Amino acid sequence: MNRTKVDEEEYWNSSKFKAFTFDDEDDELSQLKESKRAVNSLRDFVDDDDDDDLERVSWTGEPVGRRTRLGSFQSLSDALSDTPAKSYAPEVGRPKGEFRDYSNDWSPSDTVRRLRKGKVCSLERFRSLQDKLQLLEEAVSMHDGNVITAVLIFLKRTLSKEVLFRELEVRQVALRHLIHFLKEIGDQKLLLDLFRFLDRTEELALSHYREHLSIQDPEKRKEFLKTCIGLPFSVEDSAHIQDHYTLLERQIIIEANDRHLESAGQTEIFRKHPRKASILNMPLVTTLFYSCFYHYTEPEGTFSSPVNLKKTFKIPDKQYVLTALAARAKLRAWHDVDALFTTKNWLGYTKKRAPIGFHRVVEILHKNSAPVQILQEYVNLVEDVDTKLNLATKFKCHDVVIDTCRDLKDRQQLLAYRSKVDKGSAEEEKIDAILSSTQIRWKN
Repeated sequence: MNRTKVDEEEYWNSSKFKAFTFDDEDDELSQLKESKRAVNSLRDFVDDDDDDDLERVSWTGEPVGRRTRLGSFQSLSDALSDTPAKSYAPEVGRPKGEFRDYSNDWSPSDTVRRLRKGKVCSLERFRSLQDKLQLLEEAVSMHDGNVITAVLIFLKRTLSKEVLFRELEVRQVALRHLIHFLKEIGDQKLLLDLFRFLDRTEELALSHYREHLSIQDPEKRKEFLKTCIGLPFSVEDSAHIQDHYTLLERQIIIEANDRHLESAGQTEIFRKHPRKASILNMPLVTTLFYSCFYHYTEPEGTFSSPVNLKKTFKIPDKQYVLTALAARAKLRAWHDVDALFTTKNWLGYTKKRAPIGFHRVVEILHKNSAPVQILQEYVNLVEDVDTKLNLATKFKCHDVVIDTCRDLKDRQQLLAYRSKVDKGSAEEEKIDAILSSTQIRWKN
């Protein structure tokens, strides 16, 4: 499907389109990994650089050259006018007032150089296939992305699809520019035809999958995603397509149920914490947080159960715990927080365990205004002594600081901390009692 000249002119004049550059990365494929990329964004919940074992996803496209100028033409009509260019000069020997159109004398090389300088120039004189291909070769040799795209727009308009595709198949640089341009202007039909001609089945599937972005109705989007499941993606990408479909299917069910519960006004969690937005089309991590916030205690058999989501989408323990902790701490559900980290061995003994590290637990609890008694409990569980002292001092967990200094037999540090507690407080009395003890052999 050929775009109108107005559509193509908008490509150059509208800020929503970016010019192709030789070193731009094609992030088209990244659309497929929305769920995993969203799960990886859990670092938004905590300010911590210790995320080496969080799963990361990074897809990059292939750079094809160097960066070029953006907007070298004031408008497409200025550069590719259907009428002869308005650069006339009087010809010697002609009657006064008669002019000759010198654009007909420009070679492909001259024309490309003028285009590169942003000068007015018509391409209509290049009528034969040989001339048009020579013009394209000259544009490619200039390594200017804007000029290559300008010539491709002309060829797209004046050649049949079959001829254009056949000639570009052996001109890979120009081919990559055309693919980029078609993606930018949203000409999905021509792009699909091109991928079919090139027998690039996976890119054909990706281009088809991308069409879901324009479907606003959740049910129609779900049905469209279902048609993508059998397309020829890689094994990894096929799994992501299936996850995307399954996630949206779940979200539709959860949204309908929760909208009903909220409007009925009989469910306490929705009365106390009204929903701020629909869950539809949200990333996986947002869905998990929502589920941990509104549906934490639901049995695993329900679609909205956090445990069900964890198992269905194979969310790692570390990421699940981070999300659940953020949700329950926001609700100040301290009993749930405690249960999240309590494990029981086969003998029935309980123990606290945190796959994310107790130092991160303390940071998140503090962000959610946890009581000092709860903070102190988790600060005490930090194994590294220096980290424990730093956190206890930072969050004024006085008992932890005092007890740790005593256990380290560090009299000087305990004396220094005495000046940081309130005069006449229980903490000051505790420090004085420890300092006066004759049973402690101080190391300094």
